[in-house]
Amino acid sequence: MRRIDVTGPGGLRLAAWEFADPPKDGTGRGPRADERDRAARGGPGAAGADAERPAQGVLLLHGLMGRAAHWADTARWLSARYRAVGLDQRGHGRSDKPLDACYDREAYVADAEAAIEQLELAPLALIGHSMGALTAWQLAARRPDLVQALVVCDMRASALGEQSQREWENWFASWPVPFATLADVRRWFGEDDPKLERPRPSRGEFFAEVMTEGPDGWRPVFAPETMLRARETWVHDAHWDELAQVQCPTLVVRGIDGELGRAEAQEMVRVLPRGIYAEVPDAGHLVHYDQPAGWRRVVEPFLQAAMPSGA
Repeated sequence: MRRIDVTGPGGLRLAAWEFADPPKDGTGRGPRADERDRAARGGPGAAGADAERPAQGVLLLHGLMGRAAHWADTARWLSARYRAVGLDQRGHGRSDKPLDACYDREAYVADAEAAIEQLELAPLALIGHSMGALTAWQLAARRPDLVQALVVCDMRASALGEQSQREWENWFASWPVPFATLADVRRWFGEDDPKLERPRPSRGEFFAEVMTEGPDGWRPVFAPETMLRARETWVHDAHWDELAQVQCPTLVVRGIDGELGRAEAQEMVRVLPRGIYAEVPDAGHLVHYDQPAGWRRVVEPFLQAAMPSGA
């Protein structure tokens, strides 16, 4: 996995991660120095101008509090067929996190658009989880020229409302930070969190990946206040109109125990001009993380049908 920095609106530095070894040229030495320089800048040719690559790209967009590394398992099998790139979205992962930056829907969509254009990924497939799925379908509606296929994972199109936002504020306030060890992180998010109906070790692992160690223990790499600001910009609105504007084939995936109910997911498929429904048994909200094999079983054939030249 290698990092390629891209530039979002306002000059914000965003960390993109390519989940494959850089392609080798005929000498076996890999990309030339000038190509490496372009990759570091995230400019045109960052992928290697004369490198042999699958024709199509896939951009992976994590959800709120996530990071591109959460897609590692998915990216491993995608990379055999496509150019798989994950983006640490603003305020997350290794990307910039200025407290005074804009964290609204326009900013997140513009960041994804900038990454696609600077990394020359289009036409591509967008795969988004939760908040990243909303970003993906908003971008697909806005720029159909860029997006050839779309996967929406466990994100609702309905408005969630003020009560939902207050619940999140209370949930963040309940975190027993700092955590003494990563084992404590895994235990709290995987077993002890009152939000859990039953233990989910995968959820503990998910949150362990977004913690960093400081002098007093382990804290999230993101600012909870920033997460609430980002969430505030979508929870009060429904997003059905934008969903209806998506023209490309779209797979709507839900975990059986996730946040997206079956009835709403099927209505999303009905609203989409080219929607397809799938669900993954024994998965919660973190579908691709909870049940990676089940996730692959529904996503891989969809991409092969929607992007056949990626074979």
